[in-house]
Amino acid sequence: MSRTADRPAQEEALSRAVWDVLADQGLERLTVRAVAAAAGCTTGLVMHRFPNRRALLRHARDLLHDTTRTRIEALEANAGSPRAALRAVLRQGLATTPETARESTVWIGFLAAAVTDDELIAVHRRNNRSWRARVERLVSTAAPAWPPPKVATVALALITMAEGMAAFAAADPAAYPPETQEHMLAEALTAYDLASEQE
Repeated sequence: MSRTADRPAQEEALSRAVWDVLADQGLERLTVRAVAAAAGCTTGLVMHRFPNRRALLRHARDLLHDTTRTRIEALEANAGSPRAALRAVLRQGLATTPETARESTVWIGFLAAAVTDDELIAVHRRNNRSWRARVERLVSTAAPAWPPPKVATVALALITMAEGMAAFAAADPAAYPPETQEHMLAEALTAYDLASEQE
């Protein structure tokens, strides 16, 4: 098989390796050498695609953004009501499954690295503002009588609760099991009078 024919498979293997190293081994072990070992290839091949650690982190964050966006769009499309959509979108951001716990770990690792890196923090801010805008839209649709300042405040409170819970749960799953996370989300939505009709 030619190198050209192998390229899509190589790209997929490298993407999976970047994600796996960051999710399973943590930020400190995310290196070109570790990604090469996880992908079963040479460091030269990794460096051809990702010349430095910043490129590895940027790729992991892009994968996370694309994965969650696809999932969120499907959840919104299939929700039975605006409030059900809001709950489903916030719920998918919790660390209630092995997959979402790994996503939370990747997000935490990226953010830790981004704090002191102008390029990475710009990526974080752009994606975070897009997320906030989506949740604000969902809150506004779920509570159409609310004025914009209240919508913005409640959206930020719900985001902070969900993302904070996911971070804590990823670090200490025994202390924050899925049922605790689900209960907190339900209580928060009820407190803001945003519980869906099914709850």
